[in-house]
Amino acid sequence: MNPRISQAAGMAFLFLFVALFGLKFKESKEPRSTKPPKLSPRLEAVRQFAETVLEHAGDTYRATHTPLFVDGLRVADYTPVKWLHEGEAWIPSNLANQQNLFRTFVGLSRLTGNSRYEDAAKAAISYGFDHQQHPNGLMYWGGHRFFDLASGRFVGEGYRHEFKFTLPYYEFMWEVNPEACRTFMRSFWNAHMLDWESMDMNRHGAYESTLGSLWERLPVDGPAFFEGDGLTFINAGTDLIYAGYMLYQLEGEEGAYTWANHLAKKYVEARHLDTQLGVYQYSKPIRKDTPPATGPLPTTSNFGDRAENQFSADFGEVTREGYLLRNPGAIYGHNAIIQLQMAEQLGDRGKELLGWTLDGLKAWAKYGYDPVRNYARPMWADGTDLSGYEIKRDGYYGKAGTTFQPSIVPPILLWSYALAFRLSGDPELGETMRHMAKGFDLGDWGTWGVPPNVNLGTQAADPLILYALLELCKASDRPEFRQLSERIGDNILYQRFRRGLFTPSADHVYASVNAVEPLSLLALEAMLLGKEDLVPAYNGGSGYFHGPHDGKGRTTDQAVFWSAKK
Repeated sequence: MNPRISQAAGMAFLFLFVALFGLKFKESKEPRSTKPPKLSPRLEAVRQFAETVLEHAGDTYRATHTPLFVDGLRVADYTPVKWLHEGEAWIPSNLANQQNLFRTFVGLSRLTGNSRYEDAAKAAISYGFDHQQHPNGLMYWGGHRFFDLASGRFVGEGYRHEFKFTLPYYEFMWEVNPEACRTFMRSFWNAHMLDWESMDMNRHGAYESTLGSLWERLPVDGPAFFEGDGLTFINAGTDLIYAGYMLYQLEGEEGAYTWANHLAKKYVEARHLDTQLGVYQYSKPIRKDTPPATGPLPTTSNFGDRAENQFSADFGEVTREGYLLRNPGAIYGHNAIIQLQMAEQLGDRGKELLGWTLDGLKAWAKYGYDPVRNYARPMWADGTDLSGYEIKRDGYYGKAGTTFQPSIVPPILLWSYALAFRLSGDPELGETMRHMAKGFDLGDWGTWGVPPNVNLGTQAADPLILYALLELCKASDRPEFRQLSERIGDNILYQRFRRGLFTPSADHVYASVNAVEPLSLLALEAMLLGKEDLVPAYNGGSGYFHGPHDGKGRTTDQAVFWSAKK
């Protein structure tokens, strides 16, 4: 067919189509706008936060600049936080404590189409792999070491690696440099596992350690509460569990899955047989020195189990460090969230992990939760309520005269129970979540066909409460949950956003670049837009630094910076 005839026939069809359906075409004589689309106030706040970090938190403190960031800024003038040590002022740049910043950068870029922020995250992580990775694979970061932007040195307390609920953004680290990320994850396990047969593990890992055979061994079942050289704290163990499962997810490394599952099981096997409560750790420190018979008790682990030393005269056999439950946010918040998220990702291979975690949450709801006051009881894992108990001797858990008291449930538990309810539909978990929501002044969320009666006038502004609601938005199409989510998001914006930064209140002096608030607002906007997959999931990780500070003794960045008020 003649091309001109074909073209003419096509034009005739077009005009006939217009005539029949009344379509009108108008050629615009105005130039196309080059302005970016207008963002919602919440999304605009996240963009301003990212721009503030790029402009004021970058490394400009020496002649040669790097793509690194300082951990935080003074809100009033954007000057960097400074850690004082023996007369020096260190400017901390701890990549382990900036993982939520990188999640925010990536989510903002992918939600807005502006690669500027994700590129900055890639540059920082890439620089870290190139310049801050020990030859054995560990990184110079975490609870005891960071890079000082003022001097260009690695500084901190001792030459040791530590994670406690740090929970890095492994997916992005893998995307930036899979070989370096794989090496770190393997070295992390290698450095912190002291004895693979007993699973004696420690929160501290030696940078001098050489990579061993890792997964080539086969797991061996053994008794709980064996005496070991390590301290098998669940905050450190959760990071190992997470790294193992993530290495399996990213690489298909079967041994990593096997050992992560085995480690998670160790905490389950150590639970109290009668209540299924606990545990904070599954071993006991070896007693190498004898504690004094009277007077203050030493607080170091070389004197053996510190709970036994301080409380056995009053409570007998149950007095073990692993059995003292005063901080439910560790076991039933952070650990539970990671294990629930991993169980969901693992599918059929995560069913056992899911069951363990759900059983633990139900046990705490039965024994540890006061639904009338929305309180968490201090207790032993046999169910003994320690509310009102007065400590008799100075020791690891407090000074003589200190009284154990119930405490308001931390918001992370509302999130963990909401996630558990979404994954299981278990009515016991749903009822606990419902009581917690009432306790946080969020209204009655309802369950099993009871319509929710949410409180849209709430002043709640915690990002973890927002994450709890986002779980219900995934599980339900009820508009009330979306409306309450937006209310919480607006509260975060109006109560916590100032001068391009996020702080818990207007009285807080410093702002962390690792704030969860901007990431939670991104998650909310992504949910409302139906683009949840574009924003990295939050997993409850944070990061911290612990060491000596001039005039304050051995303390944390939480105490020095993030809790400081005017």
